[in-house]
Amino acid sequence: MKRIDDRPAPVLLLCAQAVVWPGAALVRGEVPSASALLVAVLVAGPVTAVLALRRSRPVTALVVVAVACALGAGPLPVGATAVLGTAGVALALWTVATERDAFTTVVCGVSLAVWQLLYGLTLHRLSDRDGLDLVLTALLYAAACGAGMLARRSRSARRASDDLLRRAESERRRLPAVERRRMERELHDVSAHHLTAVVVTAGAALGLRDRRPDLADEALRFAVDTGQEVTRALGTLRAPAPSGSGLPAPEERLLGLVDGFRRIGQPVDCAIDPLPEGAVADAAYGIVREALTNVARYAPGAATTVRCRYGDDRTDVVVTSGAPLPGAPAHAADLGGGRGQGILRSRAREAGGTLTTGPTEDGGWEVRAVLPGRMAGAGDRPGARGYRAAQVTAAAGLVLQPLLPVLAIRAEETSTGSDVSAGVLFALLAAAQAVTLLWLRRAPRVAYGVLGVLALLWPAAAVSGGYTGPVLLPPVLGAFATCAALAVDGAVLAGGGWSRCPAGAPKGRGELRERPRRRRSRPLIRPVLLAGAITVHTAAVTTAVLDRGTGAPAWAVATAALAGTAPVMYAAHRVGTLRARRAQATRAERDGRLGTLTGEAVRDAWAERRRIADGLETTVLARTADMVAEAEAGRLEAAAERAREALAAMRALLDAVRDGEAGPALRPQPTLQALDLLARQCRAAGREVEIRLTGRVPGRLPAAVDLAAYHAAETVLTTGGEQPATLELDAADGTLTLTATGVPSAAHPAVRERLAARVAALDGALTTGPADTVRLLLPLAPGDGEERER
Repeated sequence: MKRIDDRPAPVLLLCAQAVVWPGAALVRGEVPSASALLVAVLVAGPVTAVLALRRSRPVTALVVVAVACALGAGPLPVGATAVLGTAGVALALWTVATERDAFTTVVCGVSLAVWQLLYGLTLHRLSDRDGLDLVLTALLYAAACGAGMLARRSRSARRASDDLLRRAESERRRLPAVERRRMERELHDVSAHHLTAVVVTAGAALGLRDRRPDLADEALRFAVDTGQEVTRALGTLRAPAPSGSGLPAPEERLLGLVDGFRRIGQPVDCAIDPLPEGAVADAAYGIVREALTNVARYAPGAATTVRCRYGDDRTDVVVTSGAPLPGAPAHAADLGGGRGQGILRSRAREAGGTLTTGPTEDGGWEVRAVLPGRMAGAGDRPGARGYRAAQVTAAAGLVLQPLLPVLAIRAEETSTGSDVSAGVLFALLAAAQAVTLLWLRRAPRVAYGVLGVLALLWPAAAVSGGYTGPVLLPPVLGAFATCAALAVDGAVLAGGGWSRCPAGAPKGRGELRERPRRRRSRPLIRPVLLAGAITVHTAAVTTAVLDRGTGAPAWAVATAALAGTAPVMYAAHRVGTLRARRAQATRAERDGRLGTLTGEAVRDAWAERRRIADGLETTVLARTADMVAEAEAGRLEAAAERAREALAAMRALLDAVRDGEAGPALRPQPTLQALDLLARQCRAAGREVEIRLTGRVPGRLPAAVDLAAYHAAETVLTTGGEQPATLELDAADGTLTLTATGVPSAAHPAVRERLAARVAALDGALTTGPADTVRLLLPLAPGDGEERER
């Protein structure tokens, strides 16, 4: 990211200071003394050097510049440190605002202003001129802090936007490969676990058929049930549901897994702690399942222990098996594909842990995984509060330092007068305006109203305090806060949408209803706000001039005030409008790029999923169906053989998937079954998305409805916004309802038009509202729109 090169700024300030003093004095024929020149060099040299290094140590640079200029102001003549003491301090304060956080910036700005005030009070009382100087200085510091904070915020926003696009681009290239690895791993886990169990059970039953003929019937029933479970699990793998389907707790899943191995004759002892839902629980389940499958395959009948300990720092998952029993036949020893160890390590690595495997002393085998514990990710900065307290303490010490000479050396006479100078009143009004600006985002109506009232009080303060300086200075100072509000507050109020129907559409089912949107960003329309600001400040200027006394008529004064105020307010308003348009264009460009990357990533990942699913249809699923048919016919040996063939087909499919030969590289249109991919891509881009699917949504939807619902969801989730979003699908009375919340961009006219086109083709309905919510109603029965599309 390019940054403006401001390294010559300290040298330019030094040259400007030399022109003001001693340059101006030399032009007038006044030769400064050698001691004054020496003091000026001793002040200007360190100030220039520190300002050159201000980006690495901005707070230190600010303190050094302020103290050096204050010390040099005593022995030097007036103006000798004017540029360095004003522009130099402002530059250092601006650097603090751009390089440090808002808390540090506010502490430095307020401390500097208060320190300067107290430094002046140690020398003399606060007169009108001193009060005006304080107000002008405070405005300069506030402008420096505000400009620096805006620059830092803009820079952070650009950096965040660039990072967001980089993450989305990286995920766009990564998501298809991640989906392929996920399906490869799940295919291996499901097939290897269930089909190996069938082979082991059938082999044990066939080996004992002379002594235990009843085991054959149990093995046949087990083969039928397991084959149906494989078909169901692989069907879910081909097109996973957008949301969880009420799975049992991780502890119950692990206990059920252990019980399943006990039913096929594997002695397993377990001690399992409750685990929370998440990546750790999923990894633990996958590791235990693969480890137990390998024990059943290579060491049937060996005593096995499963330990899962969930702690604060780590989660230990240990599966230990004894040595293979002598003479125990390993019916499935030849069914391994050599992928189990790699899949185990990948599961542990993706969960943020490690895994080791190896033989035990007694000839057995141990799988040990160390996964994150319950305190993982609880990263709170322990020193944040202490650091801020140290900042406040140091600032208070610097601020109170000018009072020490007053308390220790001299005592000032206390004034008995009750009059308040205009400088004090101006300082109070400036502080009130600064506080009001802080509330501009939260309560804009109140903030603009208070700014208008305070603007009218500046002429009154000038009269009440006996101000005799430039007549236009008080109203100009009062207008500064309003101009800053108009320029900084760049959000443009968008009008709400109201009920409308497409041409020729009947009322009722085909109606596109759009409720009025709640105006959240700003309760005031900017033209009205601009007119009010011009009126208020024109009145303030007119009042200030008339109070001082003038021979011109009031209407002439008001006209002149309007001619001077309107261009200034309009310029500030125009700056805010341009900022809003530029920010909106930047967001639109970023959101468009994100939408494109998301769409491409989902389509590529969906193509990868469909490619593997097509291979499942003709390999593993077909042979699993043959296994079930053989088991139902009572042919146990044939059923075991079909199970072996299904495992061999699974290995061949995994090899073909890895080699990219599982089918043609097509990019089919995603449907609602791809919502999990869409949500994953949105999360990778930094936005939390939750997909909810009620039990009333049918498993198979009309093709047109399925496609239209997915594309509508994609439009809603990829058109901008960073707040968490929720997408809920429900079906009732022959209508599929898609409700999206947390999507303020869905109310944008361009987005509404795209959504309206989707639902209008199916005779559906679109509603927006309440705020950040959009709802689409799509009829499940084929209508005229679907027939036209066909």
